[in-house]
Amino acid sequence: MKENKHEGPALWKAYIREQKYWLGAAVCAVVMFVLFAWLCRLPLAVMAYLSVLYLLCQGCLLFYRYFKFRQRHRYLEKILDCPEVIDDVLPIATTLYEGDYQKLVMLLSERNRLQAEEQGKKEREAEDYETLWAHQIKVPIAAVNLMLQTEECQCREELKGKLFEIEGYVEMMLCYQRLGSLHGDLSIHTCALEDIVRKAVRKYARMFIRKKIQLDFQDFHCDVLTDEKWLQFILEQILSNALKYTSAGSVTIQCDCEQKILTIRDTGIGIAPEDKARVFERGFTGVNGRMERTSTGLGLYLCSRIARELSHEIKIDSVQGSGTSVSIELGNITIL
Repeated sequence: MKENKHEGPALWKAYIREQKYWLGAAVCAVVMFVLFAWLCRLPLAVMAYLSVLYLLCQGCLLFYRYFKFRQRHRYLEKILDCPEVIDDVLPIATTLYEGDYQKLVMLLSERNRLQAEEQGKKEREAEDYETLWAHQIKVPIAAVNLMLQTEECQCREELKGKLFEIEGYVEMMLCYQRLGSLHGDLSIHTCALEDIVRKAVRKYARMFIRKKIQLDFQDFHCDVLTDEKWLQFILEQILSNALKYTSAGSVTIQCDCEQKILTIRDTGIGIAPEDKARVFERGFTGVNGRMERTSTGLGLYLCSRIARELSHEIKIDSVQGSGTSVSIELGNITIL
């Protein structure tokens, strides 16, 4: 590190400002000594000799402390060139306030380290998901290519279903990428809940027909304060899971307009008791996910994250072999 030619005067001024109270005390000591010697009628030569000796000692001490001050300053400047190892190279504190400052520096350093680890974790999660998505998208694409090679008309519906899966994976990936900036993408306003539900159901109408799943959807009129696009995404993921894990039976959609609770209930295979507490964890697939090898374990995780941003709450009640009920509480920010 090159020394700045202006560093000397500036450093000296900074040192003098720091030592002003000590210098003031030294001058007061000389004045008191001279006054005491005068009252005691000591010879002038003795008074001058002792005063000069005292000032010389104080001057030597002043310069010694200045060199220590400059050495410490330059050492700290070198630390600034490698802040990543600041915890190991801080000098030993010589005063109480220096110790306090070092504790503050250590606290800030630890906070920065945790933030860096959290950022690294988020980036790794994004990379993991992109890798997972790239793997998952190959399955329906390969199936579509195989169907196209056969050129049989009866494959058309299957082909449309596989393309629908591709669209779902792409939409899920885009949603995952926007999670970090989701708050800035929200547009909260009063929406007709029934219209949002109908849009989500209409998207999966072909799958209801193809799997011959009955839809029990009772009309209701309920206005909620939410983001229409993101709430619809939540409903689509819940309907997708209901259809995926229901081979026969029905899907029921009900709304308690007084409590502002929307419930989607299916008659599918349900959730294993040991998996209930973890269904909203990222990447968790559970027993059902191991049976459905195309499961990513991200649908409900995304729903939970988005619902939290919307001040909604999702609850799941399920009995293995008897179906699953998903309730979305929308009353926290509801306007009639």
